[in-house]
Amino acid sequence: MLLSGKGKHRRPSKATRIATLAGVTTAAVAVPLMGATGASAATTSEWDAVAQCESGGDWSINTGNGYYGGLQFSASTWAAYGGSAYASTANQASKSQQIAVAEKVLAGQGKGAWPSCGVGLSGASTGGAPAPSNSGDSGQSTSQSQQSTKSSEERASRSQERSTAKKTVETPTGKKVKKGDGEYKVVKGDTLSEIAEKKNVKGGWAKLYKLNDDIVDDADFIFPGQQLHLS
Repeated sequence: MLLSGKGKHRRPSKATRIATLAGVTTAAVAVPLMGATGASAATTSEWDAVAQCESGGDWSINTGNGYYGGLQFSASTWAAYGGSAYASTANQASKSQQIAVAEKVLAGQGKGAWPSCGVGLSGASTGGAPAPSNSGDSGQSTSQSQQSTKSSEERASRSQERSTAKKTVETPTGKKVKKGDGEYKVVKGDTLSEIAEKKNVKGGWAKLYKLNDDIVDDADFIFPGQQLHLS
């Protein structure tokens, strides 16, 4: 998701997920679809840093919160910037394909598309591409200004939404539970006793449960994606 936050697992910075630009107007999308230019391109290492911040560097991640891939694209943003040519959602595309789409987002929206994680991107301003000026049409200028304001508000709203989503994981029944920010990520089939034994936690499962009682409500129920503290 283009913004991030922290969750039960230790999300990278659980930072911010890719700002879902789902509400971007047709006019706003038209420019990005033309593709990124050399002036707005970021380096692969910079995109790696954004991915580390957004998703822990997992380019195929899909936690079920509506954001996909290493750079946490929403499905609508992925499609709007040409991602559908590669795959239906970003997590199904390769790293290079995700970066190709991200370059278009960077060219059209600027670093603000990744409010917390995109600060290190080079070649683009925080606010994105400037709207074309036309001194002979004040009405068009006003409309462009309104669209820019609307996009900023939508990014801020989605940023908060993504931040909240990153702090939870979804159980098999669809319930949201706290994700946590520990160093061990729960996988399918794990139990507290098995984790305690495997990681040599002094005090066994009881100690492990106590260390994570802020995210684990019942010692018999932990869920894939949760991140547990081991000490």
